[in-house]
Amino acid sequence: MTTAADQSAADKPAADKKETRGFEAEVSKLLHLMIHSMYSNPEIFLRELVSNASDAADKLRFEALSRPELLGDDSELGIWISVDPEAKTLTLRDNGIGMSRDEVVQNLGTIARSGTSDFIKNLSGDEKKDSQLIGQFGVGFYSAFVAADRVVLTTRRAGAAATEAVRWESEGTGEFTVENFEQAERGTTITLHLRESAQEFAEAFRVRSIINKYAEHIALPVHLLQKAEEEGEADSWEVVNQAKALWTRPRSEVSDEDYQAFYKHVGHDFENPLSWSHNKVEGKLEYTSLLFVPGRAPFDLYQRDGARGLKLYVQRVFIRDDAEQFLPLYLRFIKGIVDSNDLPLNVSRELLQSSDIIDSMKSALTKRSLDMLSKLAGDPEQYEKFYTAFGQVLKEGLAEDFANKDKIAGLLRFASSTTGEGKAEVSLADYIGRMKEAQDTIYYVTAENYVTAANSPHLELFRKKDVEVLLLTDRIDEWMMSYLTEFDGKKFQHIGKGEVDLSAIAGESAEPEVTEEQSKQAEALVERLQKALSERVKSVRTTTRLSESPTCLVLDAFDPGFQMRQLMEAAGQKMPEVKPILEINPSHSLISRLAEEGDDARFADLAMVLLDQAALAEGAQLDDPAAYVRRVQRLLQS
Repeated sequence: MTTAADQSAADKPAADKKETRGFEAEVSKLLHLMIHSMYSNPEIFLRELVSNASDAADKLRFEALSRPELLGDDSELGIWISVDPEAKTLTLRDNGIGMSRDEVVQNLGTIARSGTSDFIKNLSGDEKKDSQLIGQFGVGFYSAFVAADRVVLTTRRAGAAATEAVRWESEGTGEFTVENFEQAERGTTITLHLRESAQEFAEAFRVRSIINKYAEHIALPVHLLQKAEEEGEADSWEVVNQAKALWTRPRSEVSDEDYQAFYKHVGHDFENPLSWSHNKVEGKLEYTSLLFVPGRAPFDLYQRDGARGLKLYVQRVFIRDDAEQFLPLYLRFIKGIVDSNDLPLNVSRELLQSSDIIDSMKSALTKRSLDMLSKLAGDPEQYEKFYTAFGQVLKEGLAEDFANKDKIAGLLRFASSTTGEGKAEVSLADYIGRMKEAQDTIYYVTAENYVTAANSPHLELFRKKDVEVLLLTDRIDEWMMSYLTEFDGKKFQHIGKGEVDLSAIAGESAEPEVTEEQSKQAEALVERLQKALSERVKSVRTTTRLSESPTCLVLDAFDPGFQMRQLMEAAGQKMPEVKPILEINPSHSLISRLAEEGDDARFADLAMVLLDQAALAEGAQLDDPAAYVRRVQRLLQS
C-alpha cells in the first residue's frame, strides 16, 4: 500500500534533476503586463536588481552575526556588473546570502512573493532598525524581462556545498527551468540576454549613468568591469558609486563643507545653500530628511506646474527625482532628500500612493522647513538674500496653508513709510513693536512700485500723525492680503479703502484748516462734481486725510483695488466694474479755484483732469490717455 509519505517522496524531484515548472497565478499574463505596463522607464530594472543584490548582502550580514563561518574568506561584500555588447548581455553578480533550490522555486516561481519581506518579519526590533533591506514586493526581479527576453540565474546559498548551487532560466513566457549546478563561490549571478530594443544596456557608459542615478548611495560598492583600452592590457573593475549616503551619518560627523558639497550635487547648483536642516525621525514612523534653502531662484520658480519636490530614496536607493507630495507648493524652492522604508509605493516602486503616512511626513517636513527659515531670519543679511529670491513664492502659503499661516506671516518682510528705503526688511513683529499708543491696526497701502507707494496721497494723514504704513508693491500683495486679515491680534487695513479714523492716536492734528466760506463752497462743489463725474465715480466727498494733495481716490472696504484688478485680468479673469470714490481737500488752492469756475465746459475739463491725476497717483492706468492729454492742452491754451 502506498502511503502519503511515499507518494510525496515520489513527487519530489531528485536533487540533481532538471525540471520544467510553470509559474503560478497566471504568471504569463502578469509578466506580459509587467513588461509592457508596470514600468514606465525601462532602466529601472537595473535599480531593482541592484536592490535585490544589496538585500542579499544584508541578509548574509545578519546571519553571519550568529554564524561567522558563512562569510568564510570572502568578507568584502559587493556587487559586480559587466556588459558584453557583442553577446548582447548584461551580467550582475553579488556575494550575498544566495538561495537554495527550494528558495529559488518559492521566490522566483511565484510572482509577488518577497523573500525579503519574510526575512524582515523574523528580525527583532533592533535588527529591523539597523537593516538596510530594500525589497518590498518581490516583483523587482521580474523587471529584468523589461529589458531581456531570456534570463539565466545561478546561485549558491552561503554555507552550502559547491555542488548544491542552482541554475534557473526563463524566457518570461509562462514557465522556467531549474536544475542543480556547481558554483565555487556563494551568492547569485544574473545574466540578461537583452532584447533588440534594449541594446543600450549592453554599453558600460549607459550602465554607469544608471548606477550613478539610482544606486549612488547604497551601502554596497558597485563594481563595473572596464574594458582595457589597449590590446594586451587586462580588463579592470571600477567602483562606480560612492557607497556613502551623507544623510545616514550623524550630524556631528558631517562638516559644513560636506553639506555644501552634497547640496551642489543634489541641487545641481554651483552656489552654496543659505541654510540646511538634517533630521532623523524615529518611532512609529521612521525616515531621514536633509533639506536645503538655495541661495538663488531657478528660472522656472514661478511655473507652478513645473518639476519640483524632494529626491525620494528607499533605504538609500533612488526612487524618483521630484516627489512633490512631501512639501506644499509654496515651498517648492526647498531642495533635498527624504529616505524612508515606510512609504506606500506602487508595485513598480515608481509612484507614491496617497496615505496617512504621506500626510504626516508632509506636515512634519513643512514645519521643519518653516523652522529652518525662521532660524535663517536671525541673520538679516542672509535672510534678505533669501527673501529677494523667494519672498513672493512664500506669500502663496497664506492661501495654501491655513495651519501655518501665522508662521508664514511672521516670515514676510515689507518696505515701510518710516524706513526711507525700498528694501523689504520690516517684519510684522517689528511693526507691532513700533505701533503708537492706542493704535490697534496694522496699516498698509498697495501700489505698482515703491515710488508710487511712498508718494501716495493717502500717506499724508499718517505722516502728520507719525503712524507707520507698510508699503506693499509685489504684484500679488493685494491678493495675499485678502487671506491675511490679522496678525498677533492686530487687524489690517488698507489706507486707500473705506474710512480711516486716527482720532484716537496722539500726534499732530490731521484736520485741514477750512474756513466757513470754503466749507460752503465745498458743499456746492461736491454736488457739482458729482454731476460732472457721475459716469466715472461712485460719489464725491470732502476728506480729512489730505493736507498737501487736492484729491485722492478711495475704494469701499471690500472693493478690489487696482493691483488686484491687474492681476486678475492678466490671468484672463474678467473683473466687475467698480467705481471709486473721489475725495477732495477743501483747503487746497486748486479746489478753491475749481469752486469759483463759472464756465461749465472748463469746469468739466478741470474736474476730469483732477480725477485722472488722482488715478495716476494711485498707479492706475488711464482708460483714455489721449482724452486726458487733450483736456490738459485745452486748459493750457486758455
